Amino acid sequence: MSDHLQPSTVQTAQKLGLLPEEFEKIKQILGRTPNFNEISIYSVMWSEHCSYKNSITWLKTLPRDGEHMLAKAGEENAGLVAIDDELACAFKIESHNHPSAIEPYQGAATGVGGINRDIFTMGARPIAQLNSLRFGNINAERTAFNERRSKGIGDYGNAFGVPTVGGEVFFDDSFNVNILVNAMSAGIVKQGKTVKAISYGEGNPVFIVGSATGKDGIHGATFASGDLHDDSHEDLPAVQVGDPFQEKLLLEATLEVIDSGAVIGMQDMGAAGIICSTSEMSAKGEHGMKINLDKVPTRQKGMEPWEILLSESQERMLVVVKKGMENVVQNIFDKWDLNCTQIGEVTKGERLHFYMNDTLIADVPAESLVLGGGAPVYKRDYKEHAYFAKNNSFNPDNVAMPDDLQKVAFHLSTHPNIAVKRWVHNQYDSMVGTVNMSTNNPSDAAIVNLKDSKKALALTVDCNSRYVYANPHIGCAIAVSEAARNIVCSGGIPSAVTNCLNFGNPYNPEVYWQFVNAIKGMAEACTKFGTPVTGGNVSLQPKQNRHRRSSRLSHTHHWHVRRCYKQAQHHVIKFQKCGRPYLPHRQFSKLHQFIAVPLLIPQHKKHICPRLQPNR
Repeated sequence: MSDHLQPSTVQTAQKLGLLPEEFEKIKQILGRTPNFNEISIYSVMWSEHCSYKNSITWLKTLPRDGEHMLAKAGEENAGLVAIDDELACAFKIESHNHPSAIEPYQGAATGVGGINRDIFTMGARPIAQLNSLRFGNINAERTAFNERRSKGIGDYGNAFGVPTVGGEVFFDDSFNVNILVNAMSAGIVKQGKTVKAISYGEGNPVFIVGSATGKDGIHGATFASGDLHDDSHEDLPAVQVGDPFQEKLLLEATLEVIDSGAVIGMQDMGAAGIICSTSEMSAKGEHGMKINLDKVPTRQKGMEPWEILLSESQERMLVVVKKGMENVVQNIFDKWDLNCTQIGEVTKGERLHFYMNDTLIADVPAESLVLGGGAPVYKRDYKEHAYFAKNNSFNPDNVAMPDDLQKVAFHLSTHPNIAVKRWVHNQYDSMVGTVNMSTNNPSDAAIVNLKDSKKALALTVDCNSRYVYANPHIGCAIAVSEAARNIVCSGGIPSAVTNCLNFGNPYNPEVYWQFVNAIKGMAEACTKFGTPVTGGNVSLQPKQNRHRRSSRLSHTHHWHVRRCYKQAQHHVIKFQKCGRPYLPHRQFSKLHQFIAVPLLIPQHKKHICPRLQPNR
């Protein structure tokens, strides 16, 4: 341990993902050279995954005010909107791309676990899950792991007992290495009964509850902010291991302890583990903490202080308790057979002091670590991507009409992006909890029943990656619009959006141009619809496989736009079969180019205007 107390070097900082200028900034903040434990702390907290240092400037331009908003973006662990005068919906989406790329099953499974904890740590009970998946060429060897990824999602969600009610799957060569696994959860809570991720009150005890801490997931946030390459499998310890049955116990214990009135604040130990929760809660409450790492329950003997600090082991919470109510909290977690250990207390000031066997191993100001505080913020240069002008020169009228349209239609129907994907969604339990209203009566959005209420939720996840690539501004606006249409066609009323933004390397000006223009498109569409952005997730994914030549979708970024809506009445419009729809030449060419929807093209033009009689 003594080696970790020695002054660190800029070379060590760079190995941990920090820039030389960031290392100098840390020295200025501390007034000295950080030791290894401290530089490890800053490396995870200042990673893109935690600090959004390359994206927050533009994220702040998204609309944040709306009729149903109860918490603005960044104020809570998840978005919060009013359903009626009594109930609220907490909802959020996050990516788990890098872990799922190198360990398909656990990487995808723990993505589901993490997003559900963000919901119930606020005091909301999760009632529905969705996901959005982007995989590579379905025939590629690496793509064979996709079944493991979907199985990880299904196994964790099914065991946890929350239905998967919707989602989407898309295949493209550009995702052969950087696959995308994005998970969403929505939960219900009574207004005024939520818990904040905050810490205050000198002397209030700090507890760690849930699973024991292990070496899985160490430096996971730094790993998620770095390149994927041929040797990424060597980073396997950065992937967490999940236990859905433990999470089910943690859910019930968490909601019970919140109802007890003993909780000051609570936060999930997701990315960056203990250091993330202690710093963010302390910075928000403008207090400090004294933490004894040797009191943290561990799964392995001899764990180093920095390993305990940075471990992202799953199914854990940090809880700040009202002094004098320690026994109330202890009894509840004992009842559910979960660890519940006091590891520290709230202190005056803003500093975090971490001890190991009475030795001070790290001393850092909480505010300097977090988004909105001392974490760096960059506004990167950007320029129009070279492919954009070429794409704009495309004239669909120059595409020849195929001789056999029926053959084309059958060919398109076999495309993996159009063909039925039951092999994926059949692994998900869509009926557990008996709240899914759209399983036997499908609609454009998932409809989730709110028991003991006259309301329901309409939820959807939508994006066309090819549209966003072709024109980031318009493509992203289309994604928002598609989500809105799916909700409205299901009888819902637009309320709010949460997003999951997956892009390439932010240090590449052309890639950053894609990100900036997509944000502009999203802001424009959300403003038009009056649907504020409640928050979400940004995953800036670096370069594609270095051994693969650049393809036209090599830096494809894709959006997940969700709408959480008040639902008064569930509509499904059915049509009688009166003929086959005809798509004019120009429209067919565009759709064929982007392979966006399944087509059925008639052989005879007598079906130009079929009458479709609605059957309600």
